[in-house]
Amino acid sequence: MDNLTHSVVGLGIGALIDRSLPAEANPDSGRTRSRMLLIIGCLASNFPDLDLVLTPLLDAPLGYLLHHRGHTHTLIAALFEATLLLGLVWLLWPAARRLQAASSPARWGAVLASFAGLALHIGMDSLNVYGVHPFWPFDPNWYYGDLVFIVEPVFWIAFGVPLAALVRSRPLRLLWLAVIALVPLAATLLGFLQWGSLLGLFALGLLLAWVQRRNDEHHGEARSERGRRALAAGLACCLAWVGLQALSLQQARAIVAAEVKRIDAGERLLDTALSAYPANPLCWSFVTVARTGAGGAGTVHLRRGMLSIAPGLSPVSHCPARIAGPALEDAPPQIAWQAEDRQPLATLRQTAGRDCRVNAWMRFARAPSLAEGVATDLRWGEPGSRNFSTMHYGGQDAKPCPHPVPDWGYPRADLLQGR
Repeated sequence: MDNLTHSVVGLGIGALIDRSLPAEANPDSGRTRSRMLLIIGCLASNFPDLDLVLTPLLDAPLGYLLHHRGHTHTLIAALFEATLLLGLVWLLWPAARRLQAASSPARWGAVLASFAGLALHIGMDSLNVYGVHPFWPFDPNWYYGDLVFIVEPVFWIAFGVPLAALVRSRPLRLLWLAVIALVPLAATLLGFLQWGSLLGLFALGLLLAWVQRRNDEHHGEARSERGRRALAAGLACCLAWVGLQALSLQQARAIVAAEVKRIDAGERLLDTALSAYPANPLCWSFVTVARTGAGGAGTVHLRRGMLSIAPGLSPVSHCPARIAGPALEDAPPQIAWQAEDRQPLATLRQTAGRDCRVNAWMRFARAPSLAEGVATDLRWGEPGSRNFSTMHYGGQDAKPCPHPVPDWGYPRADLLQGR
């Protein structure tokens, strides 16, 4: 997900851990612990994205596709990353070092904040259509949640509003609240959010503000515990949102599968890559991967489309056009097809077998389209479009093969392995 979301969630988790631990012996130690856990939570929640420094190891776009969300986004690497982060805090922050040496709650809080931030980063990245491979080296395969848009304002509001109450300066607190309110408003005006989504976000913010007000220090809560209930409520709202998206995802998959079967009962649907819309459980964009025929003589058929799981409430033509493009005016209310791509399966296999750059690219591509020397993953655009997954491979035989290529599993091994 985007680093703003990772940062806000990391700060929220750090603050929640701090306010769930026993108070420190004196106010100065309490303030040091609060700052330490906020910073550790925020840094840990962004730490895996340091793999961006590895992208120059391969020519574009392979460097980004294969090294971002790579080794640093694995559970085994998280153990080393947590150790490194805690070690840096210990070495570079004398006040935090003294506090951890003297206070068991501060020491365990730092450990918990670092591991929680790292786990949340990997877990949140696993929720969208891009995917991660968290179990490498034991399992090199990609895992896709297909649940949450890569930029999700629900998470901003859920943790941003409770965090605002922890800012002591009134001007800074009002500025923080203004930012987390104006960004969704701007996104709505620009066509990325529906007005109903914006109203839902404001309702969530008001609910969390009410929870905070009911439980602040004016109602008997100590300052060291202030915000705990609102932060816990924000975390619960995030989990509830993921659960709601999971239910919507199942309905979306069923709708697509039924429509593909209706259009061509002879096709075998291999995969449906679904992408959620921000703060919107009704609208989805998708790419289907299907094949016809047996052995290597068949055809790979990719389709891009968008759908609404509740067309009576929000027809597909009302889904935000800035996310996956507009639906045609005469599209049915539930599902709209936008583009398709057919290619011989034999051509895909032969190209991936003889061209080492395409073979490396296939370790990322979930919906691969190869045409006229251009490879693109249709998760990110229509056939022939240019996006961050697009790679030119025609006439590149003189170039050396890319190295080092991570040994991630092929998302489309079902097409490449001759079944």
